[in-house]
Amino acid sequence: MKHTNQKVDCSETHSGCQSLRRDSRNQGVSDQDNLPFMLCPPEAKTAVLLVHGFTATPWEMRLLAEFLAEAGIASLAVCLPGHGTSPEDLAGRRWEEWSSAILNGYQILNKDFQAIYGMGMSTGCLLLLTMAQSKPFKGLVLFSPYLRVLHRLAPYAGWIKGIRPYQVKPTEAGLNERYYNRRPLAGIHQINQLLKVVRHQLPRVICPILAFNGEGDQTVDIDSSRQLMDLLGSPVKIHELYGPEIPHVLTREENPCREAMFTQATGFIQELEAPCSTVRVR
Repeated sequence: MKHTNQKVDCSETHSGCQSLRRDSRNQGVSDQDNLPFMLCPPEAKTAVLLVHGFTATPWEMRLLAEFLAEAGIASLAVCLPGHGTSPEDLAGRRWEEWSSAILNGYQILNKDFQAIYGMGMSTGCLLLLTMAQSKPFKGLVLFSPYLRVLHRLAPYAGWIKGIRPYQVKPTEAGLNERYYNRRPLAGIHQINQLLKVVRHQLPRVICPILAFNGEGDQTVDIDSSRQLMDLLGSPVKIHELYGPEIPHVLTREENPCREAMFTQATGFIQELEAPCSTVRVR
């Protein structure tokens, strides 16, 4: 895949993205690559709101954004409050703050683009789904969506957080600046609260959905992903399940089928944007 031209990166020139980056810096995000960013190819009329996962940063969505830009699709990656700062900061955040950050991103895109899509990674999927019942997304692409976390103690995070505030999970080599090695149990509790809301709202989500999961996922229960798709009210639901070699984080280079997924996600948008769209249900 080609690298996007610097002129496509309007992170520091688009007023809306500038505002998001300024807010993130004020919240304590110091690494440049962890800030919100925006890629906008010339004459792009379609845009995607990109939402990273729990304990991650917008960096997680960069390769996807570059792939979309090569196809002439703009994107804006938001930074969820408490991410890219410290585990202690994340421990004090509520899921409603994350949702508010996504709403800000949507409103920025809505000023400039005719069609807005959402693409989320893991918990980012859940946040997009909570918005989709009230905001007119043209479609959503979900990377590793879920309704259950695999860890057996995850449902009890609200009780455990006072005794064991953090779960230690060593980060992969070279990713210490991108992911926390301590997950606050208070944050897991917020995900549990978010999941309750998502389950209730899924039947009211009616925009087209494309979802990907891998059987090698050691973070979430992929059977719950099937349940999530069944509960959606959308008449267009495409769920692609990959094999045991595919991990949880699907947007990074570690996913050997990343480009195939990105190609399908881009084609999904292009087909929906085409006159007399005929996206098929699976």
